[in-house]
This record gives sequence, structure tokens and C-alpha cells, in this order.
Amino acid sequence: MSFPAPVSSWLGNTTPPRRNPLRWGVNYTPSEGWFHSWQDFDVDAVRADFESIAALGLDHVRIFPLWPLLQPNRALIRPAGIADVGRVVDAAAEFGLDVSVDGLQGHLSSYDFLPAWVTSWHRRNIYTDPLVVEAEARLITALAKEVTTRPNVLGMTLGNETNQFAVERHPDQQLTTPAEMGEWFNTLLAAARKAWPTGMHQHSFDDNAWFVDSCPVTPAHATRLGDATTVHSWVFVAVAHLFPEGHPARTLFADYLVQLADAYSDDPARPIWLQEIGAPHPAVPFDGAADFLEQSLRPVLDTPNLWGSRGGARTMSAGSWPTSPSWNTPSGYWTPSAAPSLRACAWPS
Repeated sequence: MSFPAPVSSWLGNTTPPRRNPLRWGVNYTPSEGWFHSWQDFDVDAVRADFESIAALGLDHVRIFPLWPLLQPNRALIRPAGIADVGRVVDAAAEFGLDVSVDGLQGHLSSYDFLPAWVTSWHRRNIYTDPLVVEAEARLITALAKEVTTRPNVLGMTLGNETNQFAVERHPDQQLTTPAEMGEWFNTLLAAARKAWPTGMHQHSFDDNAWFVDSCPVTPAHATRLGDATTVHSWVFVAVAHLFPEGHPARTLFADYLVQLADAYSDDPARPIWLQEIGAPHPAVPFDGAADFLEQSLRPVLDTPNLWGSRGGARTMSAGSWPTSPSWNTPSGYWTPSAAPSLRACAWPS
């Protein structure tokens, strides 16, 4: 089954010309065992997932190795864990997929994955403790060195929504200031660039960075640090509570965030990466997910410096696990059974 017509035909040929085509991909969560599958790594299962993703015509995946498995002790980075990341990159290459690698996981789908050496009896601040930051930089370096020579890698994101641990709503908040957060970003980005000078490296955050004044990640951090500004558009956080089903604010939220990112930037050419977007149930009904994604994606496509979009579409969601919040259900993600509807309307070429 083929993709829909090019974006220009959707919009009446009004899309500005681009130097490079938009990139379209997914945030990859393994279909077997969710992120816990890193503990029992099965490259054949990964290949099967990537084959399904490539069949949609998508061009890249973002992967999330777990920090505690890679660095179970401040002084220990597991070679086998780092090698598994390289094997995932190689598996993606078999199906023509490029890969972006996240470093510190960190936080995924409401679950925190912090190593034991920064929690409980060994609690240290992950943003400001010098020994912790030095160890984090070594892990970023190790990951970068593992994948940098492979032809199908894009770059690194420091970690998934790393501001999560510093916001007031977190039950075990790690206190830091905007200045300290900026120093933390710069230290880890420098480590990535030193080991991988040609990569596209950035940090990611949830929408607290735009809307919550107490968030230590600020719009300035978002739009000036790293090689691109990332945008994570999830309506369950606030929009779905403020606007009823069917309200245009829901499907315009992604574009609103993209335009915020553009407006705050000092560089009009700075790439903006719609790194996550999905249709989370119950904010979006199961049978309305495809329409929601189409209506959310179309408005962003006329942003000249939009680098690409990566759906919060994954092969398995946290909602498959007990104790997961209600919004982390499969409709927010891509699954093999959803492929026809997503192919039909959500992922333009």
C-alpha cells in the first residue's frame, strides 16, 4: 500500500520549497517485552519490528537503551550493553532505516529508570553532582563512539524528557536551577560532539518548558542549545483537560508548539524536530486516532525549518503493563494492526 500524495498536493502547492525532504519516523519500543527487552536482547525480534516499520515507508527510528543496564555503577559501563545498541543500529540498516540514539533513560512512558547509584541510600543529584555528571558524560561518550562510524546514524538526544526529574510535580524531585540545567546540557552535548563531531545532537523535554515558569528547562534552553529544537506534542498533559473532544485546539496543539519553538529561536533557520506526537486514549477515541494524527500533522508541514516528525507511534505501549496510567494505551502508538490507517493518512512522504 502506497503513501498519500506529496504534501504539496495536500496543501494546494503552498508548501515552501525545502533544501532537504522532511524526515518521518517512529519512537521505537520493542513489541516483545517493551523496554525491558533490553535485558534479554533478541536481535531477531528487533529485525521483525524494523521490517514492519520500514514497510510503512518510514525512514528512521529513535531508540531508548536503559541507563541502569548500560551503567549499573558509576564506575562501570557494560560493554555488552553498549554493543547491543550498535546491534540495533545495524539491524535498522538492514531495512534502510536511520537511527537516532537517546542517551540517559531516564524517563519513559511514566516509568523512571534511574541507576541505583543515584537513588535511595546513594542519592545524588543527576544535574549538579560533579561525580554523577562526569559519569553521565562518560556514558554519552561510550554510546557515541559505539555508533559514530555506522552510516545510518543521525545523532544523539541526551535523554528522553530529562526535565521530568526536576519539575515540581515529580514525587522525588531533583532540585536544580535554570543556570545549572544549562550547564548540564552544555557538558553532555560537548561530550557527544567530541566523540561524534558530525552527529546531530539535541536534548528533549516535555511541554513544561514552554508553560510552567518553575521548570528549570526554559525556552532559551530549548531553542539555543543543541543542533535542533525538539517538540513533544501530547494533548493528555493539559490540552485535553481544557478543551473538549473535537475542539480545534487539540489538533492544532502540535503546530502551536512548533510555532512557539520557531518564535523563541534567535536563528530563523534552526531545525525544529517534532520528535513525538501521538493520539493517547482516552483523550483521543480509538476510532478517531488516525484522523487526529492527520489533522495534527497537516498544519505543521508549512514550517520551512521543520526537520521532520517522529510519531509517538510504537510497536508496544506502556499501557500494556499493569499500573500504567490510563493515557498510556495503545492508541497513542503505532502497532502492526494500525498500519493501514496510519499509512493512509498520518505519514506523508
